[in-house]
Amino acid sequence: MLRDEVNKALEVIQQGGIILYPTDTIWGIGCDATNTEAIKKIYQLKQRDEAKSMLILVDTENKLESYIREVPAIAYELIEYAENPMTLVMPGAKNISPALISADGSVGIRVTSHPFCQQLIQRLRKPLVSTSANISGQPSPQNFAQVSEEIKTGVDYVVNLEQDNRSAKKPSTIMRLEPDGRFEFLRR
Repeated sequence: MLRDEVNKALEVIQQGGIILYPTDTIWGIGCDATNTEAIKKIYQLKQRDEAKSMLILVDTENKLESYIREVPAIAYELIEYAENPMTLVMPGAKNISPALISADGSVGIRVTSHPFCQQLIQRLRKPLVSTSANISGQPSPQNFAQVSEEIKTGVDYVVNLEQDNRSAKKPSTIMRLEPDGRFEFLRR
């Protein structure tokens, strides 16, 4: 089941499509983080201002250096000891679509622990865009049942996993991290 869903999602993403999928936090909308056209589709679907960047998921912390010029040493400790999923916003983004990079050169990046996401990213060999599965300004859905029809029908593929799970999930903690190790919480 998991392998089949990874294969289906991978095919859609490789063709420039966008997917609705479960993550280690809330349901997300995603695509290949190097495909600017696919990223623009997500902005259109969410009716989101392109100045508001979206985060990327990687499957292991070893991949951080592929997408961030200078990863502060503390980043690895924060990821290792975080009790909840942690998104780190760091400057020096590279090797991803410019549409994901903030005006200050930063990008939010999270090492996912979700088996579907990990396998999909391994197969894609690129980071996965992840943004909450809602129209901009509306509440983030805590489970699949709360995802609007507009989002479900607006994506190219809905991953058929965990759709019956009604437990309430929360978005990740977001922390801005500077190369010198200074940090601030943007969302707890």
